[in-house]
Amino acid sequence: MKKLILSAAIVLGTLSMQAGNTVVLNSNIKTINPQDEYKEIDAVPAAIKTSLDNAYPGVKLEKAYVNAKKEYKIEISVRDVKSIVYTDEKGTILKK
Repeated sequence: MKKLILSAAIVLGTLSMQAGNTVVLNSNIKTINPQDEYKEIDAVPAAIKTSLDNAYPGVKLEKAYVNAKKEYKIEISVRDVKSIVYTDEKGTILKK
C-alpha cells in the first residue's frame, strides 16, 4: 500500500512540473530618449504656430525644443490635456 501511494505521489508530482520558463528571443524593444538630442528654445517660427492653431484649436504652447535637423518637439496643452507634437520648420506635423 505504501508503494502505491508513493508511486501515485511521484506520478502526480512529475505531471505538475510541466511549467517552465519562457525564453523571449529577438525582442524588439528600443529605448529612445528624444530629450537628449533636442535643445530648449524660447520661440518657434510663425509657420509652426499657425499650423498648431489650425490643427488644435485653443492650443497653448508650453515648451519648445529643436534638434540639429530643424525638427521641433513642442509640448502643448489643449483644454488642460498635455501632449507632445513633433513638427518640421515649415509647420508640417511629423509622426514619431
